Amino acid sequence: MSRLNGFVGRRDLLKMLGVGGASVAASAAGATIWTAQQALDPQAADAAEEKQQAPAPVSPDEALKRLVDGNKRFSQQKPIYPERTLARLQTLAKAQYPFAAILGCADSRVPSEIVFDQGLGDLFVVRMAGNVVSPTAIGSLEFATAVLGSQLIVVLGHRKCGAVAAAVKGDPLPGRIGTFVEDIKPAVDRIRNKSGDINENAVVANVQYQVEILKETSSILSQLIRDGKLKIVGGSYNLDNGQVDMLA
Repeated sequence: MSRLNGFVGRRDLLKMLGVGGASVAASAAGATIWTAQQALDPQAADAAEEKQQAPAPVSPDEALKRLVDGNKRFSQQKPIYPERTLARLQTLAKAQYPFAAILGCADSRVPSEIVFDQGLGDLFVVRMAGNVVSPTAIGSLEFATAVLGSQLIVVLGHRKCGAVAAAVKGDPLPGRIGTFVEDIKPAVDRIRNKSGDINENAVVANVQYQVEILKETSSILSQLIRDGKLKIVGGSYNLDNGQVDMLA
C-alpha cells in the first residue's frame, strides 16, 4: 500500500472511497492540486507521492508531551510562538505533517493552537460545539491519522461549556442546536447521581464519552490503535487559568 504523509496514499484512499472521493483527496497534503487525470492515472498519482518527503512520524507519547509542555508555557504566560515564520508558511504550502489532531469545542475561547502554544501546521483541528463526535468529525480524524500521519488525537472539552450545560438542563432548543446537545445527553445520564457540581462532572463525562465513541465507531482508528500507531486521549481546558488537565 502506498503512503502519503501518513499510512494511506492517495491511490489507496481512492480505493477506500471510490473514484467519487477524488475531490476529498485533492487537498490531502496541501501540496499539489490532484487533478481528475491524476486520480484516474495510478502512475501519475504515485509520481506525485514520491515527491513528498515526509518526516518521521511523532509517536503518541512524544506528541502528548509536546502538547502538555506547550500548554504549560501558555498557562504560565511564557509562550514561544513556535513555527510561525514566513519560511514555515512557505514550507507548508507544499505539504502538511501535523503531529497531533484535536477534536475540540467550537467555543471561541478555546483555540487549540494558542492554548497548546503550537505553530502553523502542527495541529489538525476539528471543532464542533460540545466537542461531539459526528460522522464528519470521524472522517476528518481518519484523514488526519491514516493519511496525514498524526498519531495522537485529543478530545478537548472545557469548563463552563454551554453545550454541556444545555444537555444538563434538557430544555427544547430551536433550529438544529439540539442536534449536538442530544449527542451529549448520554454522557450526562452517566453522572446524574454523582456528587459534586453536575455541570463540571458532565464536562469530564462528555469528553470521556466522546473518546469512547471515537474508539468504538471508526474501524480505521481502531486498527491504528491496535497497530500502536495511534492514541486517543481526553482533556479539559480551564477557562479561568488556561490549563488543560489530561483525563484518564
